Amino acid sequence: MFDFFTVIDRERARNLSSVTLAFVGDAVYSLYVRERLVISTDFKTGELQKLTSKQVSAHGQSELLEKLIPAFTEEENDIYKRGRNAKKSTRSKNASVAEYNRSTGFEAVLGFLYLTGQYKRIEELLDVNDEN
Repeated sequence: MFDFFTVIDRERARNLSSVTLAFVGDAVYSLYVRERLVISTDFKTGELQKLTSKQVSAHGQSELLEKLIPAFTEEENDIYKRGRNAKKSTRSKNASVAEYNRSTGFEAVLGFLYLTGQYKRIEELLDVNDEN
């Protein structure tokens, strides 16, 4: 049986491919943005979707990284670089290659933090966006 919110150890998480970490991180960030918007606004779903798409896009994530990279730990920075430099089987239709690569690195960090149960650290990093 599968337990939701299963935490794995750091070593096992570090051994996952960067693209796999980004796969999880994409979902984590999307849920974070959606939940924050639903709780902080009373917009209808169409507007919520537009706002979510703007933030969760490769372009939006790449912009957010400017604020986050200085706050990354050494381990997070290493995971970010692995994700940014990973070979990807798909390409973004609406972002530059550099933005797509940076967003993959960002998502890899979130995936790593989520899978290792570092939920407070995710909040700390993502709250940097709300402070500015």
